[in-house]
Amino acid sequence: MIPFRRTRSLSTLVILATLAACTPSVDDTSGAGTAEASAMEPRIMLAPTAPGEMPPAILGFGGELEGMDVHYVEGDAETRGYLAVPEGAGPFPALVIIHEWNGLVDRVRQVADDFAAEGYVTLAADLYSGRTGANPEENIALMNEATADMTAVVANLDAAVAFLRARPDVTGRVGAMGWCFGGGIALSFGLDGANHEATAIFYGRLVDDPEVLSGMDHEVYGTFARLDSGPSPEQVERFEVALRAAGIANDLHVYDDVGHGFWLRVDQDPETRSAPGLDAWERLKAYLDRTLKR
Repeated sequence: MIPFRRTRSLSTLVILATLAACTPSVDDTSGAGTAEASAMEPRIMLAPTAPGEMPPAILGFGGELEGMDVHYVEGDAETRGYLAVPEGAGPFPALVIIHEWNGLVDRVRQVADDFAAEGYVTLAADLYSGRTGANPEENIALMNEATADMTAVVANLDAAVAFLRARPDVTGRVGAMGWCFGGGIALSFGLDGANHEATAIFYGRLVDDPEVLSGMDHEVYGTFARLDSGPSPEQVERFEVALRAAGIANDLHVYDDVGHGFWLRVDQDPETRSAPGLDAWERLKAYLDRTLKR
């Protein structure tokens, strides 16, 4: 298995976990813009992965959550995202991460913590009003409910971007990324949502119309699987051709010998998934560096 660094000491984890447990969720949709509010938030030690390392969460070692729940959609008490903030005054670039078909679960929250350790103020969005699915039938029902009102989905993510940009510790550059259901949503949001600077897709519903894709104003990242049917390698190829025709820079790659969902859960088959998982991660880090950290 590809290694990762355990750079946070046990005492630091205990302190951060205690702070997270004792700190109430933020109800201020302005982005906790005051210095006093920001000072009360739990912070995550900066500990970027070194070459050859992957984030702990995708290897199954995410550990205790270190961030906090937040309400980021004004007037909506049911929608509750998860905010992970790096240590230090910043300013930092920011990310909105979008969950899979089953909703905002702890694996996604752990990934948010890992992105904070990389130096991104990260908000894991909630598109299901606080609900999660426990089986495929429930997941499909929640997914269909959300996609039946894409105006509301885009408004939700617009609110997430506004929440992050309002923070004094955010540079103003924000990216969006997601997996499966969330990957397709990230693409839709890149086309229809408020201006943001990056879109990263891990498998998800694609668009192959150059005219539609011409609405994208930034480079697109995509990671896909050869053994996947949704999207299939052929659909990815059509997506890439359409991006080129629309003049949209892109970094897309289809990985052999893996199937749908391989990246978020490398631990399910480390022998097969570790090498492509690491390559996808290092491509993603480089992509976020050039789109959000410049």
